[in-house]
Amino acid sequence: MSTGEHLDNHHDSDHPTAKQYVLVGIILTVITILEVGVYYVEALRSLFAAIFLGAGAIKFAFVAFYYMHLKMDHYLFSAFFFGGLVLATSIAIALMAILGAF
Repeated sequence: MSTGEHLDNHHDSDHPTAKQYVLVGIILTVITILEVGVYYVEALRSLFAAIFLGAGAIKFAFVAFYYMHLKMDHYLFSAFFFGGLVLATSIAIALMAILGAF
């Protein structure tokens, strides 16, 4: 067995199945439905930013780990990717605080 075959076989065993992709899709759909529902609840208006940032981060993590295959890649790729998410989220929250969104 050549090195290329060994790498291909190893990658196939770690790859999510179609059932896992469908499950992730259902989870993303449920989170989106909850976000739409939250939008129509007046009592939650003051928590919009926190709710939508949290839900967005969760959806981002699912997409990055499963559809972008970060779950199977070296941990350094995940660290760079989620480091960027933390930086971008921090900047967004800081701007929202400065502009009076809270």
